[in-house]
Amino acid sequence: MSSLWGIDLGGTKVEGAILKSASDTQVLFRDRLPTEGHQGYEHILGQIKRVVEKMEASQGYKPQKIGIATPGTLDPSTKLLKNSNSTSLNGKPLRADLENLLGIEVAMANDANCFALAEANMGIAHEKYPNAKVVFGVIMGTGVGGGVVVDGKVINGLHGIGGEWGHNFLHESGGLCYCGKSGCVEKILAGPALEKYYTGISGVTKSLKEIYENHKTGADPFAVQTIGRMNHFFGVALSVVINILDPDVIVIGGGVGNIDSIYTDGVNSLRNHIFNNRLETPVLKPKLGDSAGVFGAAFLVNN
Repeated sequence: MSSLWGIDLGGTKVEGAILKSASDTQVLFRDRLPTEGHQGYEHILGQIKRVVEKMEASQGYKPQKIGIATPGTLDPSTKLLKNSNSTSLNGKPLRADLENLLGIEVAMANDANCFALAEANMGIAHEKYPNAKVVFGVIMGTGVGGGVVVDGKVINGLHGIGGEWGHNFLHESGGLCYCGKSGCVEKILAGPALEKYYTGISGVTKSLKEIYENHKTGADPFAVQTIGRMNHFFGVALSVVINILDPDVIVIGGGVGNIDSIYTDGVNSLRNHIFNNRLETPVLKPKLGDSAGVFGAAFLVNN
């Protein structure tokens, strides 16, 4: 069978989807169950199995391979999951356990990689730039991550951390990160980091949405400063990616990516910081929304 089967393992839901094929991305099946991660690792495995059983029942057969998007990364050397904010998964042989449980070969990548893979193969990058060879996908939300897709395939890397843009050093003002380092991109450009910065300079707590609305009116100087800082550091941080990869397309996902000034003032900052006399790289909003994870997982079958 040429259909592509994928699972998106998230903090709140386990979602499954089946695409007809890589060239015909008609959705044949899509459903979800709650992750219920508080019940532990074995329960999460069981929820994944239940979703796969529903997928099998809908199609009448078991696939040879299934892709899974995970909150974290499978270490290529140890074969254990790492860097997951669903902490019960860390240090566990997730792929091996799932292959034993499901009786199916499992391909695995983190959610940012799957976001990039989906947008490259059936999302906005595919739609607007179908001949793009290199696509960099960015997640800017509660955390910051990234994924690299070359010729339609994810680059996981030797350590399994390919595209981990969020944990490069950006500026010391970001402070200590959960990863143990200081000044990471995530500590400056993630939604909670922006809200924390605003509170620090204003003494008032507001949501990022409120901060951006206040920025647009120009009446709140602290909001103007917060969004201005975000746009500046967006360009500084992403210029490193362009200098190293020089991708054909960049797609920005996550809640912070909904802030329109990223695509004007943020891109102007990027233009000023890359090692070139002009910026031609398109920086795009995504097409697939929260569907990107599960569709990208399905494309891992071909990775």
